This record gives sequence, C-alpha cells and structure tokens, in this order.
Amino acid sequence: MQSIRDRLENILSRLANRAADEKVYTKLYAAAARVAADASDDRRKAGVSLGPLDGRIVSIKDLFDVAGEPTTAGSLIRAGAAPAARDAVIVQRLRQAGAVILGKTNMTEFAFTAIGDNLHYGTPGNAADAGLIPGGSSSGAGVAVGEGTSDISIGSDTGGSVRIPASLNGVVGFKPTARRVPLAGAFPLSMTLDSIGPLARSVADCAIADAIMAGEEPAALRPVPLAGLRIGIPRGVLFGETQGEVTGAFEVCIDRMGQAGARAHDLSIDDLIAEMRAATKRGTIASMEGAEVHADWLANGASMPVDPHVTGPLSRALTVPASTYIRTIRRRGELVAAMAERLEAVDLLALPTGPMVAPSVAAVAGDEALRDRTEGLLLRNTQVANQFDLCAISLPMPGTKLPTGLMLVGKHGDDRRLLSIAAAVEALLAG
Repeated sequence: MQSIRDRLENILSRLANRAADEKVYTKLYAAAARVAADASDDRRKAGVSLGPLDGRIVSIKDLFDVAGEPTTAGSLIRAGAAPAARDAVIVQRLRQAGAVILGKTNMTEFAFTAIGDNLHYGTPGNAADAGLIPGGSSSGAGVAVGEGTSDISIGSDTGGSVRIPASLNGVVGFKPTARRVPLAGAFPLSMTLDSIGPLARSVADCAIADAIMAGEEPAALRPVPLAGLRIGIPRGVLFGETQGEVTGAFEVCIDRMGQAGARAHDLSIDDLIAEMRAATKRGTIASMEGAEVHADWLANGASMPVDPHVTGPLSRALTVPASTYIRTIRRRGELVAAMAERLEAVDLLALPTGPMVAPSVAAVAGDEALRDRTEGLLLRNTQVANQFDLCAISLPMPGTKLPTGLMLVGKHGDDRRLLSIAAAVEALLAG
C-alpha cells in the first residue's frame, strides 16, 4: 500500500511542475503537510487511526483562517490584513481528525460570483478542459478534486458556490443546512446564507468531512432503499433554458431511480420562487449582508483594485435602507416555512444542478451580456436551497461529454438522510 507521504510527494511534484502557472492553489503548506503525512504513516504502522479522515489529503478555500497569516479571501485588499490569531474551527477539526492539509485553493474575490474567475490570482482551468470556466466561488476547490490534487476540498456555499464547481468539474459537492457547520474563522459573505461544505469524488468522503466539520462522530452512511422514495421534480422556471444534453442526462437519472422503485412526480414551487424574487428585488440577501461586511472600503474607496463584478452589486446594495433589509429577512422566514410545508409531500427534490455544462473562459470574458446571463443561469437552481434554508448535494450525471450535475435537495436539518439517499443514487448511477 502506498504511503501517505509518497502520495503527498506525487501531488507536490505535480504542483511544482506547473508552479509558474499555478492558479488552483494560492498557498501550499508543504512542510506542515509532510509532517502530518509522516505522522499518519507512523500511526498506520502502529495500527492506530484517528478515524476515516486520517491521512486524507485535504485543501481549504482561501477564506478559512490559518493561524499566523492573513486570510485573503481571493482579494488583494486582504493581503495586508492582520494575521489570523488561530485556525478556523473547521480547520482545527480537520487537523485533529488527521487530515493532511495541503494548501489553500483559489476562489472568486470575496466569494461573490459563480463563474470562477479571479482578476488577481488567475482563473483555474476546469478539470475536464482547462479552457472552460471552473465555476465559483469555490473554483480551486472543484478543480483540485477533479484533477486529483486533493482527496477532499472544503468550500463555502452562499448561493451554490460548492455545488456549481462540483457540477462543472465532475465531482460531488455537498451544501449542508446553514449553521450545521460553525462559521467561526471563515471570512463572511452572508451571515444568513453562508454554509461550509465539502467537495470530493464520492458521497462517502463528503459525509466524512461534513460530520467532522459539524463536530459529529463520522459513521458509515446507512444504506437507504430507493424503493418507495418520494421524489419531487420542480419543473417550471428551474428547468427553463436547460441544454438538451443536460435535460437528457437528468431524465435518464430519474428513469433509473424509477426502475429502482422510487416514485417521482412533479411538484411545483414556482410560486414560492416568484415570491422570493419579489422579496429580494431591491437587493439580494447576499449582496445586502455582503455590503455590510465591506461597508468601510465601499464607502471610502478600496486601497487596491477590486473586481467590478464584485464592487457593482455590493455598492448598489449599500444604498438599500435598513427597513428594506429587515422586511426581506422577515419575508424570507415566512417563505422558508411555506417551502417546508410544501416539501412535506416528498422525501427530497431532484433537478439539474445547473442548466448547462461549462462554457469557455474566453467566451464569458469577451462578452459582458453572456457573462451576466451565464452567472444568472448557474446560480438559478442552486440558490433555492440557500434561500429556503435547505440542504443539497450535487452528483455527477453519467453519459455527458462534459461534466454536469444532478442535484438532490433535502429538507432543513435532514443532512444525514440526504447523504444516505445520495450514496444510494450514486451507486445506482455507477451500476
């Protein structure tokens, strides 16, 4: 069996060969990772284990604190920030579980956009084809797992930022119920919507990382029989403008689940989506709360350049009155309750993670209207889980030329059950 240290050295060698053009990782912890890998190998030789994450190679998004260094969150503004006094809570928990933390992965500036580009640190090329966008905001996280330079990447998801790159890079991405995983030591975007989730090559690996970050004892997922499972398909606005290849792959997945005994039927949520859009018309929750996080430099001017795709929405949201924000949060609470009631008829929802495969970096860079439209479409399906306070997972769909995802959406707090169902669906689709 290959040692953890040998696996780590192979990855470090791959990264060293492209060091002049590195865009997936913004920082490597080679010395600390070697110490952690050696310690894991020593435990293995002694017949001791810290659990299922012991010796797994993990990367973390560049918005998690690591003691002794500034947390840049994909921005030049933060490069000179005060060093973090301690590791983020999730980083502490991963280390204690024996994870070999390789480095920090690239992200869109302040975790704000879904394309995956970064003006300052470069845009990671998609794992399937480097000329395509990686998806964001956890861009480097999706590519790292897709290309095999980390076993598990930890990202954040405010409107789809774990599931979008997972879908476009052909890996699994899990967004837990908000506040399941502590946000302490994670640079914020939206205190209401932010959640921390893993990307990996399997549901089982996502479940292990999620349990450890949530402070739970990681246990094997209990198999869930698909027979009799009630699947709601929210056809309507979430299925508009979907590429034929994505639609075809989705219908094959639903057919396979049906053959396994699951009962799929249409469940409209268009009215609730329309009401949420009306409630957030003056400003999205993420932009209003993000504007508060960044209010000082937005008001006084930034010391360094900031991506205009970030400054534009945040500056506009800064002018929204407090009364509008409070009403939006209150209305969101009502709509969360209405969605919970609607979902009582099913065990989960199923839909494409996004309506498209990854477009080219050049296409969206050269056409502002296309970029805006692409971003809106990439966020459209995923943001429903954040807005309505649900958990969700993206699984790779088989049979497409480029990666695309199947999204399963679970009820609030139903995280472990959703992961168990997803593991059963994953096995079915691999069969």
